[in-house]
Amino acid sequence: MAKIRFHRLAAFAVLVVSAAWVLSGEFSSVGSAASENDDQNQQRQAEQNAKANEPQLRTVAYVRPPMFEHSRAILVSGHTTADKKVDLSTRAGGVIQSLPFREGERVSEGDVILKLDPEERPALLANAKATLAQRQNELSAAERLVKQGNMATLKGDVARSALAAAKFQVEQAEAELAKLEVKAPFSGTLDKLMVEEGGTVQPGNPVATLIKLDPVIASGEVAEADLHFIKPGSKAEVRLVDGSKVDGTVRYISRQASPQTRTFPVEVEIPNPDLRIPSGMTAEIKLLADPVLAVALPRSVVTLSIKGDLGIRILTDDDKVEFVPIDLVDDLPQGLLLGGVPKDARIIVAGQDLVAEGEKVNAVEADADLIKRLTGASVAVN
Repeated sequence: MAKIRFHRLAAFAVLVVSAAWVLSGEFSSVGSAASENDDQNQQRQAEQNAKANEPQLRTVAYVRPPMFEHSRAILVSGHTTADKKVDLSTRAGGVIQSLPFREGERVSEGDVILKLDPEERPALLANAKATLAQRQNELSAAERLVKQGNMATLKGDVARSALAAAKFQVEQAEAELAKLEVKAPFSGTLDKLMVEEGGTVQPGNPVATLIKLDPVIASGEVAEADLHFIKPGSKAEVRLVDGSKVDGTVRYISRQASPQTRTFPVEVEIPNPDLRIPSGMTAEIKLLADPVLAVALPRSVVTLSIKGDLGIRILTDDDKVEFVPIDLVDDLPQGLLLGGVPKDARIIVAGQDLVAEGEKVNAVEADADLIKRLTGASVAVN
């Protein structure tokens, strides 16, 4: 009996404890807590997976460079030439009587450069003038007689014809004397004399070269791609072989291209009052086009689009990459001057080759130190 009573007591105790546990609600609490922990773990795992799958934004540096007006520079190799050049020749033959000027001397328009020995020409002129005076007297007498009725009218006409012939002889003799002198057709420099005093020349032979060096002309040829940037009246800078620089003005642009090079001859007029610049000197001509808006940027900024166009990459308002084609205005030692850039654009100066059009990036503004490292010199940025 005692044994049976112990088992009953044990069962009763287990029953009481189980009932108390159920009534306390701990069982349901433990199950709910375990479920909540599982949900939180799954949510954290999902967030981590989303972050892992989310693309990382590339970081690029940008600048907002100031825009300013700058004239496009077109470099042309050329040389200086005289504004005018002429070889002077004699119109008559004979012995050279005098050469009033030496080579290299300046002469004025109308100055006598060479004079031939007149020989018998003055006597011929004097004889022609005497004959002219005689014919004038004969005509006067004939007109009086005709008026009086003592001479036929036909005789008066003969006297007038003789007077005209005498005038022609005088003019002819004066022209022959004028041919003895070679005069300067314009003011310039007597560059060369081909004859000596006392020598003999034949009609038409060149005797001297006269050049005009004020203004002096810098001549070169412009590529067809640059032709539309310049026009007559455009400013130009000319650097001479001795290192000096002078300013000039474009006075002529040929409308006919060279068949071999497809380039167009151009002339720049340079004031040269002291004749310091000679003809034939090597010159580097910088033609300045009309000013355009440009920005100064390092050379490393220029990149290629997917189509192979030359340009730069900028940022939109939502930090996406956009490609902009550019126009090279000038190439300076400290960087490039580029045109065609939108006003107030944020231009990518670091990382532009690692991003593509339409890509969203993490944009940070570049400082001056970065620009110096990119260019090796200081380029002004805002």
